[in-house]
Parts: sequence; C-alpha cells; structure tokens
Amino acid sequence: MKPRGPLMIEHRLIEKMLKVVQHQISVIEQQKRVDPFFIDTVIDFVKIYADRTHHGKEEDILFKDLSTKRMQPEDEKIMAELIEEHKFGRQITADLLQAGKEYRNDRVEALQIIIEKLRVLVEFYPKHITKEDKVFFPNTENYFSRKELENMLADFWEFDRKMIHEKYKSVLESLN
Repeated sequence: MKPRGPLMIEHRLIEKMLKVVQHQISVIEQQKRVDPFFIDTVIDFVKIYADRTHHGKEEDILFKDLSTKRMQPEDEKIMAELIEEHKFGRQITADLLQAGKEYRNDRVEALQIIIEKLRVLVEFYPKHITKEDKVFFPNTENYFSRKELENMLADFWEFDRKMIHEKYKSVLESLN
C-alpha cells in the first residue's frame, strides 16, 4: 500500500459523515431545533479525525517530506492551497463550536449559524477531498522513491498509534 491509501480510506469515512450531516441539516430545518449532542459529535469527528488525524498526517509527514523535494510549481501551489483549506476547515469548526455553545445558552439565532456552518462543511470537504485524491496524491508520490514511500507509510501508522494517547490525554487534562 502507498501512503495515499490510508489517506483515501480516511476520506471515505469523512464522506460518510458528510452524508449523515447533510441528512441532519434537513431534520434540523424541519424541527427548528438541533440536538447539542449531534453538534458535539460532528465537532469531535472533524477536529479529531478529519483535522488532527487526517490533516495531521498530511501536514506533519507528507507536506513536511515534500518540502525537502524539488517540486513542480503547480504541485507547490496545490500544497499551499491545501494548507489554507485545512485552516479554513479549522475556522468553520471553531465557528460551529461557538454557535453550539450559544445555542445551549438559549440564543435562538445560533440555530441558523449552526445550519450555515454544517452546510459549509458539507460543501467544502468533497471539493477538498477530490483535489487531494485525484490530483495532489498521485502527482506528489512521484517525488519519492519506493523506500521513502514505505517509510512514510510506517510514519503514518506510528502517527495513528500515538493519536489515541494524545486524544485521551487531552480529555483528562480538560477535566482538571
């Protein structure tokens, strides 16, 4: 398996979550209310899985390794775009978190912000995923030798192994 394999598998799970979110947007609009637990679950999924785990592998390993390579200008441009898109996703998630807090505090207008931010996530991620799957991953793996790709894949597995400990260490710290 090449390093893009685990990244693309993660994309499929993100896409499944987006389908759930898309469906829930309709439910929220019909009921004119949202289950705060649902919002918490979406935020946790995006922050921990899509951003910290998935984007973490991209930024901390793939992009870092690519920065040592002599890349074509178009690949450098796409990598810069992806980094900005990751930042955008983080901002939307932060906005959703804030709107969720406001909704819990009976600020009714926060419901519309929640719907808007959920829609942004549902519209944003598929385009981002397509750019990575169809263009960036295939193009950039050509910069690496077979051995470098094997080492990167091992780094991905090690990154994932450490993530569970990072997650629950932060949970414990949040309780203190």
